[in-house]
Amino acid sequence: MAKGSIEKRGEYTWRLRIDLGFHPDGKRNRPSIQIEIEDTSLMKMSAKCDKYTDAGKKLKEYLDDELAAFKRKVLSGNYVKPGKMTFADFVNKEWREKYAKYELSPTTYKVYNDHLVSRILPVFGHQQMDKISTIQLVTFLNNLKKPGARKDGKKGPLDIETIRVIYRALKSVFSCAEKWKFIVSNPLEEIDKPELAKEEQVIKAKEKKNKKNYYSEQEAQQVVNALYKESHKHRLLILGSMIGGFRRGELIGLEWQQVNFEEEGLEIENNIPLTKDGKPVEKGPKTISSYRFVDMPEWYMEELKIYKEEWEQERKDLGDKWQGGEREFVFHNGTGAAYYYKAPSRWWERFCKRHGIRYITFHGLRHSMGTLLIEDEESENVDSLLKVIQERLGHAKKSTTEDVYVHLTKKVKKRTTNKFDKFSRKGTDNTETPKLRRVK
Repeated sequence: MAKGSIEKRGEYTWRLRIDLGFHPDGKRNRPSIQIEIEDTSLMKMSAKCDKYTDAGKKLKEYLDDELAAFKRKVLSGNYVKPGKMTFADFVNKEWREKYAKYELSPTTYKVYNDHLVSRILPVFGHQQMDKISTIQLVTFLNNLKKPGARKDGKKGPLDIETIRVIYRALKSVFSCAEKWKFIVSNPLEEIDKPELAKEEQVIKAKEKKNKKNYYSEQEAQQVVNALYKESHKHRLLILGSMIGGFRRGELIGLEWQQVNFEEEGLEIENNIPLTKDGKPVEKGPKTISSYRFVDMPEWYMEELKIYKEEWEQERKDLGDKWQGGEREFVFHNGTGAAYYYKAPSRWWERFCKRHGIRYITFHGLRHSMGTLLIEDEESENVDSLLKVIQERLGHAKKSTTEDVYVHLTKKVKKRTTNKFDKFSRKGTDNTETPKLRRVK
């Protein structure tokens, strides 16, 4: 029977070892791992113990459990010596299967995985996890900033936001590897998140300020006028985002059972952020706060009733060609099935070109909702209104809402400050500024 041993290595670290005898080549077969005590009560015991036999009862039980778990892993054949595992093996066998698929959102997982396959694995895949150094990662990230790093054929360096996503993908992998003891330390730990040079940051900030990703009331009216030249489905889909503040995936995942005509609002319980292999990837809304009921205007709900009649007739006309089954997606792809996740955005972009409307992203439509509510408000109402907007958008934190609409809250508060203009002496006969008298 395989024997196990526990040996103290540092103040809070212990080595667990399983003795399996000898390899065919005559070398000892003794896999081991090092664990670090993180429980504060156990840390005090660990710091005082020079030997395992001197450990407190609680610490001893903890170490025995860890040894038993390690032994089961070794004997079941699921243990791979960390130093021998390549980066590709860790990504494929550990990170993807035991972390990414369960802890990351479908969209984030897809983005990280795409960058791993196209950029990261070709460089680091063959290397052992514990042999990848900090300087190698620094060089890799710096190379992404150089001309020619793009894979789409376009000129110029890779966009800084793309480099940051690649950085986060690497961080996700190495953080898991460190936490699960496949590496002793994280080589990415000392590398800061990639940033633009200060001069470039200023240029980027100015571009972002000048490029408003939301509509003013006048622009929104132009959109509405153009939407009334389109079908009920597309009009209500776009207005759902611009007036309701719904995310694209929330609208794609909306079913008739979540439409409450009596209370005049929509219940958000589903989200389709991605389509994989032709099938929608469904999950709950983004956060707990994103599960919400949103009141909608009476006229919107009336138009939704008319559209529902068209929807029912369309299902009847399609007959056996209806692909929705028992699902009743409000905004379906034309055959009853859920939209491809990017389809609404593509339709919206074509719509803007067709009608000569300034294009903003589909996500910008969602934030136009708050803009339209805030613009006519007085400053004393802004805080309470931001709370309402937060609830409609499904933001978990009020600070997120404030960050999005900071440009508008400043504008409204400036209007209040301007009320003091009535006390200005400008334009009157008595415009001389009083001289200050020196006090002796």
